[in-house]
Amino acid sequence: MAFLSSLNIAGSGLTAQQLRLDVIAENITNLNTTRTENGGAYRRKMVVLESETGRDDFRTIMARAQRASNAGYETAGGVYVSGIVEDPSDLKLVYDPTHPDANEEGYVELPNVDTIKEITDAMAASQAYAANVTVFNTLKSVIAKGLEIGR
Repeated sequence: MAFLSSLNIAGSGLTAQQLRLDVIAENITNLNTTRTENGGAYRRKMVVLESETGRDDFRTIMARAQRASNAGYETAGGVYVSGIVEDPSDLKLVYDPTHPDANEEGYVELPNVDTIKEITDAMAASQAYAANVTVFNTLKSVIAKGLEIGR
């Protein structure tokens, strides 16, 4: 049934955006972490999302829908987290010779976390999450209306 795969697609989006928000929260939490288990300052993490496809393009799906065929709808699409990677951008250097992690020249490596970028990413993830909730609720009401037809 095509509507069940639609629920799976919205659910995968909710899960992916929730993880994205969790990683953003971790980045903000470690904004001033100058020492990690791996040594050195904390590096910003980013979530890599990929689409789960195996489906045809939009035009082909619409052509099938007009013929009322369920062929090609057996596999759900959606999104999945393919990995969490560290941001390779340079760490910030701040002159503070009194800091315990300062190097010989008195510079301290601070994380490459930018608060504005993190807040912007959090807003985008929150909007994507809200959009997936809207899709989920719409599908739920469509399914409920469809069940009422049988009465």
